[in-house]
Amino acid sequence: MLRVATLNAWGMRGDWAARLPVFQQGFRELDADIVTLQETILNEKADQAAEMLGPGYHLAQQREREHDGQGITTASRHPFGQIFEVDFHVTARTYDFACTCLVTEVLAPEPFGRVWVANHFPDYQLDHERERCLQSAAAARRLESLVLQSPGHVIVAGDMDADEAADSMRFWTGRHVIGDLSVCYRSAWESARPGERLMTFTPENPNSANPDWPFRGIDHILIRCGDTGGPSLPIRGCRRIFDRGPASASDHYGLVAEFGPSPEPVR
Repeated sequence: MLRVATLNAWGMRGDWAARLPVFQQGFRELDADIVTLQETILNEKADQAAEMLGPGYHLAQQREREHDGQGITTASRHPFGQIFEVDFHVTARTYDFACTCLVTEVLAPEPFGRVWVANHFPDYQLDHERERCLQSAAAARRLESLVLQSPGHVIVAGDMDADEAADSMRFWTGRHVIGDLSVCYRSAWESARPGERLMTFTPENPNSANPDWPFRGIDHILIRCGDTGGPSLPIRGCRRIFDRGPASASDHYGLVAEFGPSPEPVR
């Protein structure tokens, strides 16, 4: 299995001293191959992702961050190849937030091989769905060009700040066109838990600061569909993480998905 997790870490807000050991134990038990983290602090005093995950991971870090060092991090048990970011400053309204898409080439062992991982962190503002659509199209277009040049599986995971009904998410899952572009990715949650509503940003979370935020299922793990019509790797399962009692260590619940080896070569 290839195990992929995503979580918005909520920076060092709240009682960070109490939250850190929850993350350390949780990620140790989870033993994910790939982790995409959002709202991690990286500055001269702290590397939050490294503290949370412990040894054994290669880390790729967002370059341009918020004034306090907040940004995104991708971690992998397997070596990285190429690492780059897709520019998400698509309108004048995006310049007061460190939105980005951090793309890493994960060189996983056979039978998986090359996996392109996009840590997707668009605009969060409720009225910025236009920006999220433009950002999604920019990321998808770059990923499509990568697959043409260097074939591999493509996983998009992150705090996408939109639920399944939003145009940006409908675009990712093949239900909406943006400009002249359409793609199709399979939601791990939708595949593994058909009919069950995804809830990752909810009032039930003891750390919730926005009890009436209208979008509830905003953290996603997606995998690109191949030429055969389904996801290029079979989705074996998907569940929430850090979502119960004292283990609710962020204002988001996270997700983990498991992918099995593909019976056919990826194209």
